[in-house]
Order: sequence, then structure tokens, then C-alpha cells
Amino acid sequence: MKRYAYGWITLAFFLVSIFGHWAFGWFVFVNDAAAHGQTPEMATFAMQMGRETFENWQSEFLQLLWQVGGLAYFLYAGSPSSKENDDRMEAKIDTLIRLQAGSKAEDLIMELDERYLRHHGHAKPVRHGEMPVRIDPGYDMK
Repeated sequence: MKRYAYGWITLAFFLVSIFGHWAFGWFVFVNDAAAHGQTPEMATFAMQMGRETFENWQSEFLQLLWQVGGLAYFLYAGSPSSKENDDRMEAKIDTLIRLQAGSKAEDLIMELDERYLRHHGHAKPVRHGEMPVRIDPGYDMK
């Protein structure tokens, strides 16, 4: 539960709000029917509340869902408009590795790229407390 607390809290807010929307809608529907001398019918109420609920969702929920979900997806997919450009910094770091590691530089760069999925997808999150690559104790940088 702790790991997905935000999701659970959001679900609870959603359930309370949808229940409240339909419950208070029922009271208004019953009062309107009584004012017109009619008997409230569940089928009519369900149609009216369903329409109102989806109108609300269309104007609010789906817009927000698209803004958050769509932007998150395109950031993940790496679209040019949302991609953070760190290519220049990577090129500089690769150059420094090549200057310091000599003949072993390409192997180090390839190992880093494989470990952090730079060739086959998106980078994994940094693993805190771990060395980015294995370096043998007797490793000669030249």
C-alpha cells in the first residue's frame, strides 16, 4: 500500500466524489419529480446522471488525463519536443573517457550504454550506491 499510496488516495477521492455526485443527484431528482407530481424512476435517473457524469468527465477528467498521460507518454517515447537534450554532455564525457582510458575506452562506453539502455531504449534510473561500470582493481587507464 505504501508504494502506491498516491494511487490509492486518488482512487479513494474518485470513489467518494462519484458516490457523492450520484447520491446528491438522486436527492435533486426525487425533489424535481415530486415537484412535478411524478414518481422518480431509476432508469430515467441513471440516464440523466450518466449524461451529466460523462459531460463532466469529458470537460475535466479526460482533458487532464490527456495532458498528464499524453505528456508523460511522449516524454517517455522521447519526442523531439519533450526530450531533454543531454547529447552534448554525453559527447563531452565520452571524449574524456577516450582521453583517459585509451584502448579500453570503447569497451567502457559500450558497457555504460548497455547498462543504462542507451542503444535499445531509454535509460534506466541511476542505481544509487553502485559503481556505474565494473573496474578491475588493477585496471590501467592508459
